[in-house]
Order: sequence, then C-alpha cells, then structure tokens
Amino acid sequence: MVQPEPEVRSPRRLIAVAVVEHEGRFLIGRRPPGTPLEGYWEFPGGKVQSGETAAQAAIRECAEETGLDVTICGEYPSALYDYPHGQLELRFFACRLSHTPQTPRAPYQWVAAHELAQYTFPPANASLVAHLITQLGMTGAQP
Repeated sequence: MVQPEPEVRSPRRLIAVAVVEHEGRFLIGRRPPGTPLEGYWEFPGGKVQSGETAAQAAIRECAEETGLDVTICGEYPSALYDYPHGQLELRFFACRLSHTPQTPRAPYQWVAAHELAQYTFPPANASLVAHLITQLGMTGAQP
C-alpha cells in the first residue's frame, strides 16, 4: 500500500503590521496582482528580518511601502493564521505619524474607521478590523 506523502509546510513566518491612524483615519493599501492574497486591502507591513524586533520591522516596512515615518504607540492583539501559502503570525502595532502632514505613496490611502467595512481584508485581519470599526470608529484610535 502506498502511503501519502506528508504535507511539507513552510515554517511559521512572523509578520509585523503598522496600523497607522491619523485624525480618525487609517492607512490601507491594496495588494498587487501576482502576490499572495492579491486584491485584498491591508495595513503596511511585512516579514520580520533576522536581527530586528517586530516593532522595528513594522516601522521599517511602513517607511519602505508608504514613504511615511511612524512611531509605535501601542499594540493590538496578535493573530495566527494558516493560509495556503503558509502559516503567519501577525503582530499588529498601533502607530502615529512622526511628522504631519504626510501623503502616502500609492497604493496606500487614508480611510475613516467607519469605512473600513467597505474594504476586503485578509482573513487574519478580521478581528483587528472589526475592533477598529466597532471600538474606534466613534472614539478615536486606542489599542
């Protein structure tokens, strides 16, 4: 009898996410074609590199992707999610702009908290987005 090959999964990847709020609006961008989760909307972020903390990665990724410098002011609950392309551990950091005003690079844009429900985010972001909409849409952003 032939035994099925065991599924080979890549190791869990740590992803740092900058949840940037400014004047009641959040910074989001659409994932480009040809990438995992293409077409979904997301907060700036990416893989934590060797030798850096998740917080440092969130700041770096935000600067690289959006051109904006941010300061971390808190942390939201993290998420662990199994996608077809691998298991991700996401660390979500509440961030503020270091300097104002700043315009983000495309495809990033500012969206009011109460409008976040109009955008489709990856499943791993569902709890965070629901929190931002229900808890922060009226009162201002606090993790």
